[in-house]
Amino acid sequence: MQLNKSGLGQFGLAAALTFASLTAATTAFAQVSPAASGTAFGSEHRHRMPPPPPSATPNANCTIIVPENALTAAGLATPYRLMATDPSAGPCNEANPAQSAFVQAAILDPATGAISIYSPLVIDRGTTPAAPPVVPVLPAGAIVALWFGYDATNLTLQPAYGSSLADSHCVNGLPGSVFTQYAYCNAPAFFAAANSAIQSGKLKVPALGTARDGRPCPTVRDFFIVDQDQSDNLPTQYLATARGATAQDTAANRAALPQATPLGNPSDNRLLDVFVDSAFGCQAWTAPDLADPGQSVPALALNELQARMYQPTPVALVPLGDPMTEVDGVDSLLKVNLYRMGVDQPVVTADGDADTARYCRQILRIAPERMAQNRAVLTAGPSPDPAAANSLFTFLAQRLVTTYQILNCATEINQALPLSTTADAAGVTLSASIDWPALKAIRAALEPSREADDIADSAARSR
Repeated sequence: MQLNKSGLGQFGLAAALTFASLTAATTAFAQVSPAASGTAFGSEHRHRMPPPPPSATPNANCTIIVPENALTAAGLATPYRLMATDPSAGPCNEANPAQSAFVQAAILDPATGAISIYSPLVIDRGTTPAAPPVVPVLPAGAIVALWFGYDATNLTLQPAYGSSLADSHCVNGLPGSVFTQYAYCNAPAFFAAANSAIQSGKLKVPALGTARDGRPCPTVRDFFIVDQDQSDNLPTQYLATARGATAQDTAANRAALPQATPLGNPSDNRLLDVFVDSAFGCQAWTAPDLADPGQSVPALALNELQARMYQPTPVALVPLGDPMTEVDGVDSLLKVNLYRMGVDQPVVTADGDADTARYCRQILRIAPERMAQNRAVLTAGPSPDPAAANSLFTFLAQRLVTTYQILNCATEINQALPLSTTADAAGVTLSASIDWPALKAIRAALEPSREADDIADSAARSR
């Protein structure tokens, strides 16, 4: 996702930003319902239809229909339906990896503090699942939250006929400006309850552990891991059949659909939970999967709670220059705060509290060196995207180059990235090298700001 960035603080909040103003903005957005919603969902087809053939350039903007009572057991087991936001731009097909959308729920038992996970299914509008979703059994008084991930550009939430997004406390961005790939429902309430359970001792968050390099295992708030839009997608997987039907990725469905292939959401969370943790000898925090008895899975909610508890200084939080939080390419502190509320990060009252330049400086201080020190294990690790890079090391390198470009870091801090990559004719990154004299000179130039940057990004402040 490459968006233009210009101007600072045009949409920033006054110093007196309050939670009430955020809630009002959220509610105003949640009550927006497309004019066509009254007629769009009245006559779903009962029989599965093969998806139309994908176009040469898949439609990058899709809409996902949020079921009624989305935070209940029945709502969780109701498939979300994917369709084109603008049908004239082409269809949207869940089984097309260039358009796939994903949903993940976290469920908190207020009596015990226990967390469980459930991944609602996404299907094409007008089709039926390859296998019926499992109806989860929820604890009494369960506090449920949902997060969305997306493989293309803009994912718009739309309520099912007869309901509204406000019913499930869903946040898709600001009016007329979605978060692009990310959205959530009821996340602030879930995190408030989870943090209360942590404080009371009901919920035990596992320690990070120590990585093979002797440092703490990374989190989604580690400047070694983050990119320009951290905490933006999910470690969720579905199964997809050759006909384009989808099912939950469970042991029962894998046995019943042996020819189905996994359909995953490339994300910071999956990068950490599956690839980096494995390379570093770390273990992702997992919780029981209510759709797949006996199995436990990682989750965005678990990643964020663990990072909030244990990520040491400096802590990476969503910056002002994150393209997902901009409005028409311009920074928006209100949108930053709405985003942060969905991933249990502190809201802020001034542009400087979410400074993109500071974020860029911290990336330079941390990411290149740790990448280089762990080059052998990262090179031995598989690439999360073989079409982008040939190893985990080169994947992280090309990702860092892209992050630096999208955040406009060279201009923000007046320093060029001392890392270069080479790719083959197909665009697959094959190698990467660090200009060590240049990096040493840059770090020396940035040293006077380190103490202030670390105070602003301290672990205590982030909590």
